[in-house]
Amino acid sequence: MLSILLVFPGVALFTDHTVETAPAASRRSMESVAAAWGHLPQAVARMAESPHALEGFLRLSAMFEATTLDPHSRETVVLTVAERNQCHLCIGIHEAKLAGLGPAEDPVRLEAVRRFTHQVLAASGAVSDEELERFLGAGHTRRNALEVVLGIGAYTLSTLANRLTRSA
Repeated sequence: MLSILLVFPGVALFTDHTVETAPAASRRSMESVAAAWGHLPQAVARMAESPHALEGFLRLSAMFEATTLDPHSRETVVLTVAERNQCHLCIGIHEAKLAGLGPAEDPVRLEAVRRFTHQVLAASGAVSDEELERFLGAGHTRRNALEVVLGIGAYTLSTLANRLTRSA
């Protein structure tokens, strides 16, 4: 006998887990996020379905936060990925974080980060020598270029998971 599952747009098929209902391997990560944020974000509650996805994102995002990119540049990378992947939840969160940082000291350098992030995404990493030179010419380093890739990876995971779980 064939069973049919009706899926309605906007209806989540993922559970908004609590620490008590989540898989055991997700619980420590969820507790850490709740302590840091003062609440458990829905995106984390739903991503907790996969302890590996949750832990992977949290580790990657922590690594990205520790890069040599300045906070404005990191938020610019995240917003560029979020806009490309249409993660409205991430856009809202990271626009607020960027606004909280105040004005950027060097808007031209920040624009170079945004442009380079777009180029890396559009070319699946195979940016032209000219694009890389333009990024480096704006005061960034080859290390920063690889750190942009790290940010793209971390926030591609997040934005796609948020859209899949209907958190975005």
